[in-house]
Amino acid sequence: MTQNILILGGNGFIGSHLVDKLLSEHHTVRVFDKYEERYRNPLLGIDYRFGDFGNRGQVSESLCDMDIVFHLISTTLPITSGIDPTFDIRSNVIDTIRLLELCVHKRIKKVVFISSGGTVYGIPQSLPVPEDHPTNPLCSYGIGKLTIEKFLALFDRLHNLDYVIVRPSNPYGERQNPSGIQGVIPVFLNRIARNEGIEIWGDGEIVRDYVFIDDLIEGLYRAAFTETNSKVFNLGSGKGYSLNEILAVIRTVLGCRIVVNYRGMRPFDVPRIFLDITRAQKELFWEPRTPLETGIVKTWEFVRSLL
Repeated sequence: MTQNILILGGNGFIGSHLVDKLLSEHHTVRVFDKYEERYRNPLLGIDYRFGDFGNRGQVSESLCDMDIVFHLISTTLPITSGIDPTFDIRSNVIDTIRLLELCVHKRIKKVVFISSGGTVYGIPQSLPVPEDHPTNPLCSYGIGKLTIEKFLALFDRLHNLDYVIVRPSNPYGERQNPSGIQGVIPVFLNRIARNEGIEIWGDGEIVRDYVFIDDLIEGLYRAAFTETNSKVFNLGSGKGYSLNEILAVIRTVLGCRIVVNYRGMRPFDVPRIFLDITRAQKELFWEPRTPLETGIVKTWEFVRSLL
């Protein structure tokens, strides 16, 4: 059954791929974002609305006649959220609560929220990390994501506003900004393509879970449209790779020499974390299908196309 779907942040990395998936499934898609897509011209058949997430009137207008809302907007990153925690909470948590109030008023059927599998859990007590693991975030970004999760549950209890939460690991792939400060794989590849050295915080033994964007989008779609009792899903590869292991794979796949400079450890970096994806496998019938080597090659091709 086709739905009228609003994607908040639909012109970003994850959002642009979600647009493609929803169009392929013949849904009616509206995008609300502050900016146009970075790497593509506007697509035919998309209702683009431009504005600020903090502008209640603009957000309210974008919700008109919609069935499902995908909330992908975040004004901060883990590395930047602690610079001004007040801004982080106001622009993410408070503005999201206002969004939920509008969703109740507009009779939205369901909200799909992108949380963070890398920050809401904090330092893992066991690996891989399941959805019911204790949540003790080490940064403002993770605290904000977790707070929004709690308010989603509250609005469901008080107002019957249905929701589902996706906690992704570290997504990577085409259309992720390789010149940004988030997404180590495209950032590494961009510096290699430009014959520049790579900088790593710590000794390179930090372990993370990396999921290719196509796999994440498939899981996100299934979380939104599959009838299940669960409200929270981890989406990742289910495997952990250190930064040094990522570099080793890149060296093997590309056959190149890499200059690496190691710097001091950051206080908000969790040493090791990767996600237990059993719940998504059982309830969403979802599996990540893209091997790391294949994903790196596809991302490399994208990065090279920008030069």
